[in-house]
Amino acid sequence: MDNEPRIIELPKIKDLRGNLSFLEDNNHIPFKIKRAYWIYDIPGGEERGSHAYRNASEFVILLSGGFTVKTIRGEEERNFQLDKANFGLFLPPYTWRKFSNFLSNSICLVVSDTNYKNCEDICDYNDYYNEFVQKKL
Repeated sequence: MDNEPRIIELPKIKDLRGNLSFLEDNNHIPFKIKRAYWIYDIPGGEERGSHAYRNASEFVILLSGGFTVKTIRGEEERNFQLDKANFGLFLPPYTWRKFSNFLSNSICLVVSDTNYKNCEDICDYNDYYNEFVQKKL
């Protein structure tokens, strides 16, 4: 199960003044955080992603709005709808991902277990698929 994309529920502390959620590395997510980045101001109809990482795990969190993440691991395709701020999507290495269907004012936070300069990405889907099959992941 650690090698499959999956939704993870984060703690939610309810309060009349507003809710609070948080995450801790090696507790709520299965890795130590080395990097964080966020995606925002996405024009209508645009997509993000369309790549995979050989060596990086990521955790995708919706901060505002909503969007869909399509994942592919070998032959298995799944769609995840991120529309609640206390749920995130775990993406293990060798997971092809495409972010789409962004609502207005969507903000997506991504934390990773790998520094940017050490990420090994695969940007061509055929290369990804052939490597995935070859490694028998």
